[in-house]
This record gives sequence, structure tokens and C-alpha cells, in this order.
Amino acid sequence: MQKNKVWTKDKIWDELKGYIFMLIGCLAYGTSTSFFLADNEIIAGGVTGLAVLINYLNENILIGMISIAINIPILILGVKFQGLKFVIRCLITVATLGVVTDLLDLLSANPLTNDGVLASLYGGICQGIGIGLFVRYEFSSGGTELLGRVIARFTKGVKIPVWVGILDGIIVVVGSIVTKNPQNMLYALIVVFVSTKVSEIVLVGLEKSKLCIIISDKGEEISQTLIERSPRGVTMLSGQGMYSHKEHNVVLTCVKNHQLTQLKQIVKSIDDHAFIIINDSVEVRGQGFQSLNDEK
Repeated sequence: MQKNKVWTKDKIWDELKGYIFMLIGCLAYGTSTSFFLADNEIIAGGVTGLAVLINYLNENILIGMISIAINIPILILGVKFQGLKFVIRCLITVATLGVVTDLLDLLSANPLTNDGVLASLYGGICQGIGIGLFVRYEFSSGGTELLGRVIARFTKGVKIPVWVGILDGIIVVVGSIVTKNPQNMLYALIVVFVSTKVSEIVLVGLEKSKLCIIISDKGEEISQTLIERSPRGVTMLSGQGMYSHKEHNVVLTCVKNHQLTQLKQIVKSIDDHAFIIINDSVEVRGQGFQSLNDEK
């Protein structure tokens, strides 16, 4: 039998904080739609893009309200596959975003810019902030992302991002045809690119790290030097070169971007024949980096 959830002060605050940032996300996303995209007739995909297109055809239909209306059947479909709790959170977000978008639209009597490129850039920034906050605090605005999840259940070999891309692409292309503006596809690409980058910053922050894999016969000396000169953790593994069948030390460590040059200099000074593999790390938690307790 499932135990009842115990609501402590910390859990209540975490839940409240989530809804506060969801509202901030709705304000950011609504600003993107009402102040930049809709005013410049930019159809950037998603249910909101479809709502902007419908508003273009009939100005009496409010963007926020039509977004809610389009999302309702998608949310009903999502109950079976995503669960009632997830869909309820989606519904709260969709309703809030719709109301906020229409309220902001009342304030946007005049466009902040008539330049399509600038509108796409600023619209993408605001949209990215909204999406990043939704994802970070486990909310969803439904739309083509949720519909893509549902469709993917019935198709083999086609993953969710592909379906989302197809659905968004159809909306963008139709929008470009209806508005008789081929440039809309270019503006949509700008919005998507900027939005993706900004949402990633919201999720993982500006300070990225590097995962370094060092293969050397002097792994012990390299490890000790790295520990002495940097507060980063170092892990030693054993490996075998499959060409020479020779045993090698494999040193594993994570450093911040500005420490990468120092690490390479240290390795070079000890073993200039070492082999270094450097990868981007999306997120690193633990000693010397952001604490595991700082999540959200």
C-alpha cells in the first residue's frame, strides 16, 4: 500500500517555489508571444504558434484562450500515457499561460520592435526563459511536446523529438504560406535556436565544466599533481591499449572551463606523450562544484 505523502515545511516551500517560478515562466513566455512574435506575425511552431496563426486570421480570437482550447484535447489524450498528476500540472500551466498571454496582449498596443530579426531574438530569449523554468520545476505547457509523446506511443522507430519537430515544422510551414511570408521560416529558426540555448542556460547555468580522461603511463604522478594544485577530485582507472596490449593508467577528473589550460600544462609537463580526451559536461554536482543540495 502506498504511503500518504508527508508535507513538511521544506516540501511545502519547494512546491510553492515551483509554482512561483512557473508563474514567472508564464510571464516570460507570454511576453515572447504578446510583445514580440504575435505583433510581428511570426509563427514559431507549437500550440502557441498555431494560436498566433488563428489570431492572424481572426483578431477577435484571443491567443491565450485559443491556446487553452487547443491544449484541452491534447491533455485528455495525455492522461492515459502520462498520468493524471502530470496532466493536472500541465493544465494549471496551460491555463495560467493562456490568461497571462491575453493580459499581456492588452498592454502591447504598439509593437516594441517592427524588426523581424530583433523580434525573433528577443522572443526566443523570453521563450527560452519560460521553457527552462517549466522544465527545471517539472511543469509542462503541453502542446506539441505532449502530443509528440502520445503519438510516439503508437509508432516504432520514431522518437518523441522527431514527432515534436514534425508537428512544429508543419505549423511553421502552414503559417508561412497563410501569412504569405517565406521569411517566417527563417524567423522561426532564430526563435527555436535562441530559445533552446537560453533554456539550457536556465537549466544548467552559465558555468560549464569539462570531463577530462587522461591516458598515461604516469597516471599516479599526474593524479597527485592535480590533487595538490586543484581542489578537484581525481579517479584512477586501469586500462589496456588494444593495439599494443600494454597496461595504462586512466585518470578521470572534471574541471571548470578556466582550469582546462592549467590541466593540460600539468599533464604535458609530466608526460608529453599522454593522451587526453576532453568532453563538455552538462552538469557536475559534488565537492568543488555546485552542491547536490542546491538542486532547484
